[in-house]
Amino acid sequence: MQEWLKEILDHARSWQAAGIHWLPPSDAPPWKRRHDAEAEKPTTDSSSANRSASVSAAATTHQHWFEPSPSPTVPMSLEERRIALQTLDEQQVKTCTRCTELVRNRTQTVFGVGNLEAELCIVGEAPGADEDAQGEPFVGAAGQLLNRILEACQLKRSDVYICNVLKCRPPGNRPPLPDEVAHCRPFLERQLDVIQPKFICCLGAAAAQTILNTNLAIGKLRKKFHTYRGIAVICTYHPAYLLRNPNAKRDVWEDMKMLMAKMGRPVS
Repeated sequence: MQEWLKEILDHARSWQAAGIHWLPPSDAPPWKRRHDAEAEKPTTDSSSANRSASVSAAATTHQHWFEPSPSPTVPMSLEERRIALQTLDEQQVKTCTRCTELVRNRTQTVFGVGNLEAELCIVGEAPGADEDAQGEPFVGAAGQLLNRILEACQLKRSDVYICNVLKCRPPGNRPPLPDEVAHCRPFLERQLDVIQPKFICCLGAAAAQTILNTNLAIGKLRKKFHTYRGIAVICTYHPAYLLRNPNAKRDVWEDMKMLMAKMGRPVS
């Protein structure tokens, strides 16, 4: 009996480490589970009112199978962050089957990599072919360009935390669909809750629109700071876009200089 009870407690602690603090009773009718889940949802900031219409529609149609925790107010230790992210990755992301097309075509999921105590979190759109093969975000041509951008900012990959909105590669590297963003959104939110960065850099429209709950184009989101749960957010073009449009590199550099100045690490 003691071994059985210990196994249950260990399982409950792993859920708690992943940010799962409430589950509906299994015998409750579906409508009541949904109602109770909505009542238990943490209050978000006013930016949620600007959510993209398409993502909002998907989010109301597809209920997440766990509720993301609110932004933590108590700092987590490095070991607590490691356990929380490992649990989220292994028990939720890797086993996720909600996006049928993505699951059918993926080699593996791509979670995140980098400094678990980073001040800066880089958020991209979705894995590409190289990322799908290696299981790490931004390792292809766009990733090599991102590395050079970071180096110009006197940063290394190991200084920041890097992840994507989607954890699976869309076929043909197409843009994420609203349903896919809605399914993956709790994973991204939990990652940011655990890392607790002071700054977020959104690369491309999909990342910016997801983080900021907006449908504005990336061109209208650039050149100014936004806020996500008290975290300073800057938006710029995705490195993959720069590979196709080299003239936009100047714009990205201006955005990165703004970010570095805000971080107290000015570059010229």
